[in-house]
Amino acid sequence: MPGFASRLERARVAAAVAMTVRARELRAAGADVIQLTIGEPDFPTPPHAIEAAHQAALRGETKYPPQDGTPALKTAVQRKYRREHGLDFAPDQIVVGHGGKQVIFDALLATVEHGDEVLIPAPYWSAYALMTHTVGGTPTFVNCPQNNGFRLRPEDLDAAITPRTRWLFLNFPNNPSGAACSRAELAEIGRVMLRHPHVWILSDDMYEHLVYDGFEYATLAAVEPRLADRVLTVSGVSKTYAMTGWRIGFGVGPRDLIRAMANMQGQATAGVSTVGQAAAAAALDGPQDLIAERAAIYRARRDLVVNMLNAVPGLACHKPEGTFYVFPNIAGCLGRTSAGGRGIATDEDFATALLEEQHVATVHGAAFGMSPYLRISYATDTAALEQGCRRIAAFVDGLH
Repeated sequence: MPGFASRLERARVAAAVAMTVRARELRAAGADVIQLTIGEPDFPTPPHAIEAAHQAALRGETKYPPQDGTPALKTAVQRKYRREHGLDFAPDQIVVGHGGKQVIFDALLATVEHGDEVLIPAPYWSAYALMTHTVGGTPTFVNCPQNNGFRLRPEDLDAAITPRTRWLFLNFPNNPSGAACSRAELAEIGRVMLRHPHVWILSDDMYEHLVYDGFEYATLAAVEPRLADRVLTVSGVSKTYAMTGWRIGFGVGPRDLIRAMANMQGQATAGVSTVGQAAAAAALDGPQDLIAERAAIYRARRDLVVNMLNAVPGLACHKPEGTFYVFPNIAGCLGRTSAGGRGIATDEDFATALLEEQHVATVHGAAFGMSPYLRISYATDTAALEQGCRRIAAFVDGLH
């Protein structure tokens, strides 16, 4: 049969996807699986966003959309950044993609040559490294240790940059750790990056509204305006407004970069669903009360999970500032054997045995560039979280 391109070998399946698939298989076979792998809000899409999509369809807004986004959504994005961060972006500084992931992929396609380095603080969303590999780049990592709250230290960043560094990826609040950087910490990162003008900077702000305990969110483009010609800020409606399935993300930044990204998108998928963009514009412009209401629910879930996990001998769970993930350290469980006879040498062993024996689906920390940890999503109902944590405790209790 005909062969395949070499890039297929670089396009690997994310561990979170693999664990989710296995959990679904077990559930289909009759197992009572508690799914804690997916970073997907369990809340409904706001009714006014759904209605906006409906009305757009009734008005006949069902034709091919502009390649870089509809005027209505672009103006809603303009208002968002002006309202929330005091930033002004012209329409040609905005691109709309099929979720934030495509926006990031478009940026890599437009800028990365074979062997260019993409600097990724660890732990990291696994898609960053996977996408970099796919386009021929080289992901390089800078460790963000738990003793620094999983945040990026300026001196570590500075030491990691080389002449081949093409991008720095920032993701705070962070998937998987939930760590967030203060305005002062971002300013320190900005000062480092001013010394390296050859490097683009991605600020992945997808979890910008999911912060707790009075934490004040800031974004790099607003903190250090002198970097404006190199910062691509990415967000969307998936996490904040529970609109993952609508597939609407957007990027704002320098005109030349945005134009190049829109060109890449045009080669692959062209414009984004018109009715989806209408829904996203309504979410951005509509009532924002639900953001704080849902964040309060997430915070309560976070506290529940952190407290229950920290009560388990062998687990140590940092309390994150944001997102809907916790990232407990499982070092105290390694080198042992599960009740089902499985050796636990790594965090992947732990996650696999936990799923097979207690039917709790999580993702191992190595998939995010840091071991021995476990990513647990608390974007699910309280009863499931309580039961999941009890099963985790039972699994650990059965180690010998």
